[in-house]
Amino acid sequence: MTKSAANKIIVALDVPSEKEALQLVNDLHSNVEIFKVGLQLYTAAGPGIVGGISLLSRIFLDLKLHDIPNTVGKAVESAATRGVEMLTIHLSGGSEMIRAATTAAKGNTLILGVTVLTSSNEQTLRETGISGTIDDQVLKLATLGVENGIDGVVASPHEIKMLRAELGNKIKIVVPGIRPSWSAAGDQKRFMTPGEAFEAGADYLVIGRPITAHKNPREALERILEEVSG
Repeated sequence: MTKSAANKIIVALDVPSEKEALQLVNDLHSNVEIFKVGLQLYTAAGPGIVGGISLLSRIFLDLKLHDIPNTVGKAVESAATRGVEMLTIHLSGGSEMIRAATTAAKGNTLILGVTVLTSSNEQTLRETGISGTIDDQVLKLATLGVENGIDGVVASPHEIKMLRAELGNKIKIVVPGIRPSWSAAGDQKRFMTPGEAFEAGADYLVIGRPITAHKNPREALERILEEVSG
C-alpha cells in the first residue's frame, strides 16, 4: 500500500533555487517517483532544471499555459522534447487552445487541464465575471477539456467525487490542496488530507509545503505515506 501511494504522490518543488530543488530530489527520490516543477522554480532556474531532475525522476511541469493556440502548441512541443511526463494548461483558454496542446503532445506528454485554482472561492469567481458555483465551473471546464482530448484535470479534492460521477474513468484526476492533518492550511481554501483525497477517488496528489517546508522533508513524506497506508 505504501509503495502504491508513493507512486501517486507528486512532490511540489515550490522552492526559490535550483540548489534547494536538487537537494530535495536527492533526499526524496527513493520514496516518490514524480516531482512538480512550477512557475517559481522554472523562472528561477530556467528550463535546464527539467533535465537535471529527470535524471532521477519523472517530471510534472506545472506552468498552467494560457495563451494563443499557436504559442501553447509550440510550448507543449518544447516540453515534450525535454521528456516532461505531465504538463498543465488552463482550460479557460477554450477549445482551440486545448486542441493545440493535445495535438502537439502527440501522446508523449499527458496534458492536464486546470479548472479552478484551489486558492479560489466563489468570491474569486464573482470578481472575474463568473456567476455560477465553483462546482458548475469545474465541471464545465473539465467537460470542455475531455471533449478536446485532455488526459486529466487538476481540481481541488472537493470536486473529485463530482468529476468521477460525471466523467467516470475517462481522465486522471490530479489533486493539489492537500494538507495532512498535522499541517497548516496556508493559502489553500479547498483542501483535504491525503487519505481523504485518495478515498474520494484521486489518481495523484500534489503535496508541497507540508513536505518541502518541514524541518525534515524525508520524515514528513514518510509520515504522509504512513497516514495514507493507515
